[in-house]
Amino acid sequence: MIVNEEFLSNLRRAFSLNLYEVKLWTALLSRGISTAGELSDIADVPRSRTYDVLESLERKGFVIVKPEKPIKYMAISPEEVLSRVQKRMAEKAEEKANRLVQLQDSEVLAELNALFKQGIEPMHATDFSGALKGRHNLYDHLSLLIKEAQESVFIVTTEDGIILKSRALRSLLEKTKERGVKITIVAPETDKTRDILAELKGIVTVRKAKDIRARFCIVDEHQLLFMMLDDKDVHPTYDLGMWINTPFLGKAIQQMADQAWENSTPVEPMQ
Repeated sequence: MIVNEEFLSNLRRAFSLNLYEVKLWTALLSRGISTAGELSDIADVPRSRTYDVLESLERKGFVIVKPEKPIKYMAISPEEVLSRVQKRMAEKAEEKANRLVQLQDSEVLAELNALFKQGIEPMHATDFSGALKGRHNLYDHLSLLIKEAQESVFIVTTEDGIILKSRALRSLLEKTKERGVKITIVAPETDKTRDILAELKGIVTVRKAKDIRARFCIVDEHQLLFMMLDDKDVHPTYDLGMWINTPFLGKAIQQMADQAWENSTPVEPMQ
């Protein structure tokens, strides 16, 4: 049986299976019912591994074992398998989430915090920096910086950036403003962003960018997060940013950001 490698790769990611598992599973689907030896030949999986892999598929709910001589394996409909996998993943995710919730007021978290504080004390100024890869990680760190903000948050972003930030950070921006933090955003006004900018105006101070295309954030004039690549040209997985904690550079960049602010214009209210 010849199966497209990309198809097998997609199955591995979607169902969290290894290569032997997807090969034997698709082989069984093509037969309906079969023995381990037949599946080994069809899927090109070593016989020494076939029984173990089929047992794994049985435990995961992908196949049914028929207690015959020789033992045969029966395929389950893909729709039922999908339903089982979704249910199992949801149960595991809920279990993990509950374990993390239980850690919030535990001695374990207290000990971890103690270790973290001890580790920070001997660190040098140059240690407070790092590279971040992937838009998901960039937004996670941006959220952290905004949560820690005490006085100000200044964001310059792109058309796509303001759309994503409005969706991902609006609730956090509202809570941060309620804490008395001054939040300002500079972004381009286009047909795609006009309504978003007008809506954000009710939460933060927003200006329309003029002749500027950049992606960065300054928090309290010392925490800097720079997105190094153009979000129109890079896949989110390969997006790249640099975080720096430095008052000297932070104030210098803030001065340049203030110039961008002066060159921007207010967003008009929604009609």
